[in-house]
Amino acid sequence: MSKISEALSSVTYDYLNKELQKEINPDDALAALKSGNARFVEGKPVERNYNIQIQGTSTGQYPHSVVLSCIDSRVPTEIVFDQGIGDIFNARVAGNISNVDVIGSIEYACKVAGSKLIVVLGHTSCGAVKGAIADVKLGNVTELIAKIKPAIRSVKDGYQGITDDSNSDFVGKVVKENVHKTIANILRESHVLTDMLEAGEIDIVGAIYDVASGKVDFL
Repeated sequence: MSKISEALSSVTYDYLNKELQKEINPDDALAALKSGNARFVEGKPVERNYNIQIQGTSTGQYPHSVVLSCIDSRVPTEIVFDQGIGDIFNARVAGNISNVDVIGSIEYACKVAGSKLIVVLGHTSCGAVKGAIADVKLGNVTELIAKIKPAIRSVKDGYQGITDDSNSDFVGKVVKENVHKTIANILRESHVLTDMLEAGEIDIVGAIYDVASGKVDFL
């Protein structure tokens, strides 16, 4: 483990600054999130001085990662990854789907602000996924959950069992497939991020948060 990876994983810094961020690579950022979630699950979060972090980040921000997650109230991203102020960008939208605004936000996080890792974070028992499976019709929700329908169709193809929102196994498989399709869509729609990925400047990974255990499983 490199010195910067060890510093991130054990949180031996007050807040991220430009110099620290320059030393971070995508693997370091991923290790930091994995160790942070392990602390969260164990109930041993790092004690932080938020006043110092507020003051230290007031003139600039240098997060190591950007996380695209669902708006679900049970998945507060900074908490489940045990991250402090200025550590991660957090984009949240029901069903952790991607559109031009979300992708533009991620491009800013990586290309302009220097983040090294993109995480698309789905979660178990996702209401947006269940709504898409049930074909809910409700105002703008209808258009939003339409973006989840390709994942449903992919999982249904060859699935043996009940394919409605009462089947937790089916829902779970759609949640996972939706994460994969969101990643594919981000890379398809963003030459900025694809170029950075090919150059090794960033990485992009999927993950699933378990609302029953608090554990994040990276795909």
